[in-house]
Amino acid sequence: MVTHFFTASSLDGFIATPGHSLDWLLKQDVDPEGPMAYQPFEKTIGALAMGASTYEWVMDHEEGRWGYTQPTWVFTHRELKIPDDADVTLTSEPISEVHASMTAAAGGKDLWVVGGGGLAGQFADAGLLDEIWVQFAPVTLGAGAPLFPRMLDLELLEVARNRDFLCGRYRVSRLTPSTK
Repeated sequence: MVTHFFTASSLDGFIATPGHSLDWLLKQDVDPEGPMAYQPFEKTIGALAMGASTYEWVMDHEEGRWGYTQPTWVFTHRELKIPDDADVTLTSEPISEVHASMTAAAGGKDLWVVGGGGLAGQFADAGLLDEIWVQFAPVTLGAGAPLFPRMLDLELLEVARNRDFLCGRYRVSRLTPSTK
């Protein structure tokens, strides 16, 4: 079982505009079944974690419909509306406790930290983030939500081109600078 942060980024390292828009991403040319694409990746996932802002974006973008079948933990300190048919748990519990619950619920499949780099960074801080997958779009934003607001050492595992996207898969290094 692997815990992934799978996301897209502008070439200058932002995952959303200052106004939290993803319009720049949704207009790019991508093969949905191509190399390192979302659809094949999502089939390997047994449980999800996301922050409240990502959850709200998904609910707004999907007009209140929940499209995931996997159990999902939404990290929040506020009340959010959950669709009746959604397996969504609102939580403010520590990352390590939620990760253990996600692992138990995933049925041997991998885990996915969805959305912002802040939550993925908290998983990394806890030593519970194994891989980062980034699909780089041919656009610069100049400002916005950073790809990953932490310093991490990564090992490149795989690269691919998926139409307009340069895709990379990285392993999170567990080595400290003194042990390299």
